[in-house]
Amino acid sequence: MKDIDTDSRSIGHSTNLVGIPTGVLACSRFNEAAPELHISGVREMNRGLFEMLAEAPDLDSAAEAIHKYMAAVFGLDPEQREKPKKNEDPTVRRFRSSYLRLLKGWGYDSNAKEGAVLKGWVESRFGLIPTYHKTRIDKFSSTAWIEYVEEKMSSRFHNNSIYMQLDIMYEFCQWSLRRFVSPLRPRLTLYRGVNDFSEHPLVEKIDKTTRVVRMNNLVSFTDDRSVADCFGDTILEAQVPLSKVIFFNTLLPIHPLKGEGEYLVIGGDYLVKASYF
Repeated sequence: MKDIDTDSRSIGHSTNLVGIPTGVLACSRFNEAAPELHISGVREMNRGLFEMLAEAPDLDSAAEAIHKYMAAVFGLDPEQREKPKKNEDPTVRRFRSSYLRLLKGWGYDSNAKEGAVLKGWVESRFGLIPTYHKTRIDKFSSTAWIEYVEEKMSSRFHNNSIYMQLDIMYEFCQWSLRRFVSPLRPRLTLYRGVNDFSEHPLVEKIDKTTRVVRMNNLVSFTDDRSVADCFGDTILEAQVPLSKVIFFNTLLPIHPLKGEGEYLVIGGDYLVKASYF
């Protein structure tokens, strides 16, 4: 039984940087196949980093290596903050944009400006447009879409090659998942708690508990069902391919998303099982 509540033409752009048509990437069948994805040129441009990571005996050692690399390349340490501009108050601190700052903002509110920048990065690299930012986005001419575009382009977060930072972290995440976390399984069982389906338009209703829903282009999951229960009275269980995970809570030793078993996942259509207890 089908009950369509989405427009397949609005799922994304015709181009992306991962070499797979956006419509295929967004399809629930992609999640079943779970092929690898790579952002074009990132590993090639950072060959030295991945040669160094290959020597890491465990995830903690790899995390230390990536932290030092990102700090050196993008000047993320506090002592490397930008100097005040001419005629600017010298006491004003102007820190360079950081992927950690975006994660912190997402942790507080996924609909804040930091969330818009992260969703904009997913749109740019994977071709998927957001379906929700503060409110449901139904069309490009809507007020919701315009506000999202304004926030994703905020100069506050684009002064330090922020998309390149996120590119590297995605590739590091993919490398870590396949090297240390899940080398034998191409998918993870993850959970998301919801109170309603306003953010998850129904694509297909298969039976009372199984359905295909369209997730936002970037969405939070957890690997702990009891944690998902704290965020809504309906629990969505999904099989998420490793290639759609851009960050997870044990990837780095210190980051703002610790404590909830959180995974940041690229959206699209997902086959989910909904349970209510």
